[in-house]
Amino acid sequence: MSIESTVPKKNEIAFKWFNDYAGVTVKTPTKTLVVDPVDVNAKNFTTLDAILITHEHYDHLDGPLIRKIQERTQCQILADPTSTKKLSNTIPLEKLQEMTLGTETKIDNVTVRAEMCNHPPATTPITFLITSEDKVRIFHTADSMPFPEMKDIGKNHKPDIVFCTVGIAPGTSPKTGIEIVKLVKPKVAVPYHTASRDDLSRFCGMLAKEALKVKCLVAKRGNVYIVGKERKG
Repeated sequence: MSIESTVPKKNEIAFKWFNDYAGVTVKTPTKTLVVDPVDVNAKNFTTLDAILITHEHYDHLDGPLIRKIQERTQCQILADPTSTKKLSNTIPLEKLQEMTLGTETKIDNVTVRAEMCNHPPATTPITFLITSEDKVRIFHTADSMPFPEMKDIGKNHKPDIVFCTVGIAPGTSPKTGIEIVKLVKPKVAVPYHTASRDDLSRFCGMLAKEALKVKCLVAKRGNVYIVGKERKG
């Protein structure tokens, strides 16, 4: 099953983690978004509504690749300020939108909001809160370590899914990933941003010990996963 041929039902989203970093494709019932595409073939994307860029580091921003994908799909680019400047000479300005903290934009009925990011090596990093047509909420934490305001994000937006950085980025580990879960309190936690299967397993083991009633979903790179929103009644 490919993410391109997957059509989530009402109250569902599908996602695919496609590299060792923060590269994730998110598909709602009507829209397809890609976050931080690197180490991926532009030809993999045929229908795409938006590319979201969290910061300018090489494992998150590949300017030539983004240009190829944008030319193929005519998608919108939503990027942090530093990445926006780097892309401004190659992406049509009407297709490029700068996202600063608190900026919120709509792609028809899908909402993308820029949140804080605790990743000091980057210049203007952001995280993304994506809300589907059916109010399924995904919090993509980029390379972020935990920060106190994550508690407010959890309280005010109640993300269903959180992608938790557990390696590679400075200061991050399975332990910091668990701290993100404690702050945000999602329904589902997905460890990512690591080349180590051990990091992923350790995260889930630690989460089980915390007994937080949060499901751990270890995503195998390249596989497609469907997550549904809890229904009441």
